[in-house]
Amino acid sequence: MKHRIIVLGAGYAGAFAAGNLARRLSPKDTEITVVNAEPDFVQRMRLHQLAAGQEIEAPKLADVFAGTGIQLRLARVTAVDPERQVVAVADADGGRELGYDTLVYALGSAVADHGVSGVADHAFHVTSRPAALRLRERLDGLGDGGNVLVVGDGLTGIETATEIAESRPGLSVALIARGELGAQLSTGARDHLRQACDRLGITVHEHTTVERVEATRAIAADGTVFQSDATVWTAGFAVNPIATACGLEVTENGQIVIDRTMRSVSHPNVYAVGDSAYATGDNGRPLPMSCASAGNTSKQAIDAIVGHLTGHPIAHTKLVYTYNTISLGRRDGILQTVDDQARAKPKYLGGRKVARIKTAIINGALWATSHPTFGLSKRKHRLATAPAESAEKTLA
Repeated sequence: MKHRIIVLGAGYAGAFAAGNLARRLSPKDTEITVVNAEPDFVQRMRLHQLAAGQEIEAPKLADVFAGTGIQLRLARVTAVDPERQVVAVADADGGRELGYDTLVYALGSAVADHGVSGVADHAFHVTSRPAALRLRERLDGLGDGGNVLVVGDGLTGIETATEIAESRPGLSVALIARGELGAQLSTGARDHLRQACDRLGITVHEHTTVERVEATRAIAADGTVFQSDATVWTAGFAVNPIATACGLEVTENGQIVIDRTMRSVSHPNVYAVGDSAYATGDNGRPLPMSCASAGNTSKQAIDAIVGHLTGHPIAHTKLVYTYNTISLGRRDGILQTVDDQARAKPKYLGGRKVARIKTAIINGALWATSHPTFGLSKRKHRLATAPAESAEKTLA
């Protein structure tokens, strides 16, 4: 019997991990299955562009994995049983269980409402393709003169507000910041951000906390009412709750606790990558939920899985987070470097050049995901022991 590897989720982390494992491990010993609810690869870093009305490429996962030997299962993950080593999935034909020897958990994150009343019922978000398209449909229906309120001034909130304001100048866009706008940026970068908001006509409300969202308005903690035809919630992310429900050791927010090689500390044949993993960077601080973290954690998990199964030494991928690139529409942006303590360095880059850099980064991530086997040795590694024995070895 072949060693069964199941990858849950085909976002940046999951798709990259699956493709590279397929290239490096011999199909004589292993079979790799990717479980994903959608048939397309979603460029999550561009969902704010999709919502604003732009066309964003969404490659078919069947094409992405063509020629790799990967089995693609289009289904929704409903549960994981790490004791029995099975994954429960549901699709149009019903539900079933898939057995695994090694599991790569890459289910990512979704919008976090933080318990704020009305967010689930009335707010829009951009953490999935269906959600972005729903917001896009709403914006299309507003025409000119509508009010859009973006709640949250993290990177997603800033990019969403500026993208909508630039793409749809007939709309009135407002951005709500819990503290000072761009508090995570250097002084110069904050000034650049303010100038961009002024240029795009975005009204900024600082030091404001929204405590309730209704169909046509949002209400702040101090009672201030913000009229809104489309409230976009970008105030944080929450990981999929399946890991918590199945008994894996997780943090308070549901991220899987892993060791330096992305291996679950409670169930060693489970690896977590991307937003699902509570990964500590080389600076001793948790890596943020981001595409950059998805890449680093995926590379580390790939090396660890190949090493454990083939008996090869396990290389350590650098787990670093050195900068943020923030798009401010299609013609402006901010590149903010950070130090070892994740604090903004004084110097930053801004303007059209950064917009081009951000586009190049996103295109590179898409290309790497769509061509997961490019540049790797054609040699396939055989398992160090018989497949049945290797499954036991991963649990040792």
